[in-house]
Amino acid sequence: MSKEKKPEDRELGYKLFVPILKPIFKFYYNPKIINGQYIPKDGSIIIAGNHKHIMDQCLTICATKRMIHYMAKKEYFEGKFAWFFGMMGCIPVDRANGDIKSVKSAMKVLRKDGAIGIFPEGTRNKTDAFLLEFKPGAVSLAKKTDSYIVPFGLTGDYKFRSKNLAVRYGKPFKVGDMTVEEANEKLRSEIERLMLEGMNSK
Repeated sequence: MSKEKKPEDRELGYKLFVPILKPIFKFYYNPKIINGQYIPKDGSIIIAGNHKHIMDQCLTICATKRMIHYMAKKEYFEGKFAWFFGMMGCIPVDRANGDIKSVKSAMKVLRKDGAIGIFPEGTRNKTDAFLLEFKPGAVSLAKKTDSYIVPFGLTGDYKFRSKNLAVRYGKPFKVGDMTVEEANEKLRSEIERLMLEGMNSK
């Protein structure tokens, strides 16, 4: 009996589904992808931004040809679509407890020069706050693996042929000598700036 593949080793589902789903998503929601060239084509990266909708990860998937292993709450792996999240290489995260297993999976991806997708807010922002408090996971992973962080800001509405749905990417940066706290604040400031640019654009 073959051993079940871990999330960081799965690529088949991603390669199978993305070419089919990407054009459908683009046609239906009509998103604008701005500065997608800031996403490095190789090397270890963490793509991090605000979280407002269940479809948010699709915007980044549309912006790069790279496979992105998204960190996703473990509840997604317990429903009828669990097979889909598993095949797409998503990494389950137990948000209620310190999840060492998910961190190890993410680090393995990064140490193989892969790409991780994280929403630092930890959950979808359903409040009136501009951004929720940022968890330190993204910058902590970046510091431990010397990976680039690529910030992004999502703005607009998920509607059929949307007129304002957009994702804006900022220039990649490394944590370097910054503390986790300093890097987390820098990431938040960059994401906030990108969101404001989107909201103020016509």
